[in-house]
Amino acid sequence: LKGAGLMHIYIGNLSRKLTETDIREQFEAFGEVASVSLVKDRRSGVSRGFGTVVMESETEGQAAIEGLKGQILDGKIMDVVESAPQPGKGKKGGSKGGGKKRRRL
Repeated sequence: LKGAGLMHIYIGNLSRKLTETDIREQFEAFGEVASVSLVKDRRSGVSRGFGTVVMESETEGQAAIEGLKGQILDGKIMDVVESAPQPGKGKKGGSKGGGKKRRRL
Protein backbone atom coordinates (compact mmCIF):
# COMPACT_ATOMS: atom_id res chain seq x y z
CA LEU A 1 0.00 0.00 0.00
CA LYS A 2 1.27 3.44 -0.88
CA GLY A 3 0.22 5.16 2.36
CA ALA A 4 -0.42 8.79 1.38
CA GLY A 5 -3.89 9.54 0.08
CA LEU A 6 -5.36 6.14 0.84
CA MET A 7 -8.99 6.10 1.93
CA HIS A 8 -10.32 3.36 4.20
CA ILE A 9 -14.01 2.57 3.74
CA TYR A 10 -16.24 0.47 5.99
CA ILE A 11 -18.76 -1.67 4.13
CA GLY A 12 -21.62 -3.35 5.95
CA ASN A 13 -25.01 -5.00 5.64
CA LEU A 14 -23.64 -7.23 2.89
CA SER A 15 -25.07 -10.51 1.72
CA ARG A 16 -23.02 -13.35 3.19
CA LYS A 17 -22.79 -14.84 -0.31
CA LEU A 18 -20.68 -11.95 -1.65
CA THR A 19 -16.95 -12.47 -2.11
CA GLU A 20 -14.04 -10.04 -1.94
CA THR A 21 -13.91 -10.22 -5.75
CA ASP A 22 -17.59 -9.14 -5.95
CA ILE A 23 -16.90 -6.15 -3.71
CA ARG A 24 -13.70 -5.23 -5.58
CA GLU A 25 -15.64 -5.15 -8.88
CA GLN A 26 -18.20 -2.73 -7.41
CA PHE A 27 -15.53 -0.34 -6.12
CA GLU A 28 -13.29 -0.52 -9.20
CA ALA A 29 -15.98 1.40 -11.10
CA PHE A 30 -14.85 4.43 -9.04
CA GLY A 31 -11.06 4.00 -9.12
CA GLU A 32 -8.11 1.86 -8.09
CA VAL A 33 -8.74 -0.49 -5.17
CA ALA A 34 -5.72 -1.13 -2.93
CA SER A 35 -7.36 -3.91 -0.91
CA VAL A 36 -10.63 -5.55 0.07
CA SER A 37 -11.10 -7.49 3.28
CA LEU A 38 -14.33 -9.17 4.37
CA VAL A 39 -14.60 -10.38 7.95
CA LYS A 40 -15.29 -14.12 8.05
CA ASP A 41 -16.52 -16.45 10.74
CA ARG A 42 -13.53 -18.29 12.19
CA ARG A 43 -15.22 -21.68 12.27
CA SER A 44 -17.27 -21.75 9.07
CA GLY A 45 -15.24 -19.32 6.92
CA VAL A 46 -18.50 -17.66 5.82
CA SER A 47 -18.58 -13.87 5.47
CA ARG A 48 -20.07 -12.04 8.45
CA GLY A 49 -21.50 -9.37 6.14
CA PHE A 50 -19.04 -6.52 6.69
CA GLY A 51 -15.46 -5.50 6.01
CA THR A 52 -13.21 -2.80 4.61
CA VAL A 53 -12.12 -1.49 1.24
CA VAL A 54 -9.01 0.66 0.81
CA MET A 55 -9.03 2.98 -2.20
CA GLU A 56 -5.79 4.39 -3.65
CA SER A 57 -7.00 8.01 -3.41
CA GLU A 58 -9.34 10.03 -1.26
CA THR A 59 -11.07 11.42 -4.37
CA GLU A 60 -11.83 7.94 -5.70
CA GLY A 61 -12.84 6.77 -2.23
CA GLN A 62 -15.28 9.65 -1.82
CA ALA A 63 -16.75 8.93 -5.26
CA ALA A 64 -17.20 5.27 -4.30
CA ILE A 65 -18.93 6.19 -1.04
CA GLU A 66 -21.30 8.59 -2.80
CA GLY A 67 -21.95 6.13 -5.64
CA LEU A 68 -22.46 2.98 -3.56
CA LYS A 69 -24.01 4.17 -0.29
CA GLY A 70 -27.56 2.87 -0.07
CA GLN A 71 -27.26 0.78 -3.25
CA ILE A 72 -28.82 -2.67 -3.28
CA LEU A 73 -26.31 -5.46 -3.83
CA ASP A 74 -27.55 -9.05 -3.84
CA GLY A 75 -30.84 -7.98 -2.24
CA LYS A 76 -29.38 -5.93 0.66
CA ILE A 77 -28.87 -2.18 1.04
CA MET A 78 -25.14 -1.57 1.44
CA ASP A 79 -23.77 0.55 4.26
CA VAL A 80 -20.72 2.44 2.93
CA VAL A 81 -18.90 5.02 5.08
CA GLU A 82 -15.38 6.38 5.48
CA SER A 83 -13.51 4.71 8.31
CA ALA A 84 -10.29 5.51 10.09
CA PRO A 85 -7.36 3.14 9.59
CA GLN A 86 -6.97 0.69 12.46
CA PRO A 87 -4.87 2.34 15.16
CA GLY A 88 -1.51 0.74 15.76
CA LYS A 89 -1.45 -1.27 12.53
CA GLY A 90 1.97 -1.12 10.97
CA LYS A 91 3.51 0.70 13.93
CA LYS A 92 5.96 -0.79 16.36
CA GLY A 93 5.91 -0.32 20.08
CA GLY A 94 3.13 0.13 22.53
CA SER A 95 1.84 -2.38 25.02
CA LYS A 96 -0.96 -4.79 24.38
CA GLY A 97 -0.71 -6.36 27.82
CA GLY A 98 0.62 -9.80 28.49
CA GLY A 99 4.15 -10.31 29.72
CA LYS A 100 5.06 -12.25 32.84
CA LYS A 101 2.28 -12.91 35.27
CA ARG A 102 2.96 -12.41 38.93
CA ARG A 103 2.70 -15.43 41.09
CA ARG A 104 0.54 -15.17 44.13
CA LEU A 105 2.13 -16.34 47.33
